[in-house]
Amino acid sequence: MADPTHTIHVDVVSAEESIFSGEARFVALPGEAGELGIYPRHTPLITRVRPGSVRIEKADGGEEFVFVAGGILEVQPNRVTVLSDTAIRGKDLDEQKAGEAKRAAEEALRNARSEVDIAKAQSELAIMAAQIAALQKYRQKR
Repeated sequence: MADPTHTIHVDVVSAEESIFSGEARFVALPGEAGELGIYPRHTPLITRVRPGSVRIEKADGGEEFVFVAGGILEVQPNRVTVLSDTAIRGKDLDEQKAGEAKRAAEEALRNARSEVDIAKAQSELAIMAAQIAALQKYRQKR
């Protein structure tokens, strides 16, 4: 087992399932105000997470990538929890499906009639663009 003073427990949870649960040396993710890097014994923090990649440097030295479509981050000195409506393991990202969803969001934006429709389409477009960027980043690391 990893030395608990040099690791932090990480949970990444979607609305449907636990995507990752384990010990890590470091976690990086897109926070509301910019990229966050979290090491063990980090100061407690709660913030929103922007759509993008969560990079987990596992205790065994391996890396895990998870795409999140936004969410909430809670950091305690010995635990990191990421809650997201949508979270997808890097290995499960599908570029073709993401591209199709991005094109559908662009079409919805062109056809939007109300401010609510425009905001919804812009949000969906931002999430799909972040998912494609996360997939490209994941592929570079492999």
